[in-house]
Amino acid sequence: MALKTWFFTKPSSKRGYLTRALVAFSVFIVVYQLWIFLHICWWVKFNPHSSAFMEDRLAILQDENPHAELRHKWVDYSKISNNLKRAVIASEDAKFNDHEGFDWEGIQKAYEKNLKKGKLVAGGSTISQQLAKNLFLSSKRTPWRKGEEAVITVMLEKLLSKRRILEIYLNSIEWGTGIFGAEAAAGHYFKTSAANLSSNQAAKLAAMIPNPRYYDAHKSTGYLSRRTATIQARIPSAELP
Repeated sequence: MALKTWFFTKPSSKRGYLTRALVAFSVFIVVYQLWIFLHICWWVKFNPHSSAFMEDRLAILQDENPHAELRHKWVDYSKISNNLKRAVIASEDAKFNDHEGFDWEGIQKAYEKNLKKGKLVAGGSTISQQLAKNLFLSSKRTPWRKGEEAVITVMLEKLLSKRRILEIYLNSIEWGTGIFGAEAAAGHYFKTSAANLSSNQAAKLAAMIPNPRYYDAHKSTGYLSRRTATIQARIPSAELP
């Protein structure tokens, strides 16, 4: 009761206003983290129907066409081809089963590569980090975005199994303009289901992940063909959770 009285009493100085603002901000941060935590707890058993990134993309598409809709259909882990699971791990996060959310060696290599090139050419984000961004964070870059991504990544790794993380990831990532998840991608590009993807088809989908909207419009580039072949060769050695 005393805290409530203090908060609603008019401050007597600038320092008082600053203290009150910091307290309010701290409460907001705690409530927001709790909101995220409860969502992840729910997703241990129940499937997310959307994500922050999906909502962002839908808003952009509906600015151009008010009737635009996303293509997305959830499928269980068992109904996604092992070829695709292995291809995505081989392409995006070879140490997925071994790390606890962060591939520090991969991050270091990406930093050195970007430093050498003088621009951002490599990421280093794990599947867990990518999922954290897709589920909760907008596409806008903010000073605190990386810190929030790290906190969410830790929550995902502590609350969900590796298999569940991969299942949600494969059902929520973007694979083209308005195309989200493995089932929609398999139908859009190959007229098949996620369960029936061949190793070559799976490798091509995995190769598209870094720039899906571009490859949706440019499906036969030389780089995409070479990257697909590289990923396909790595599929047999990729370890599933």
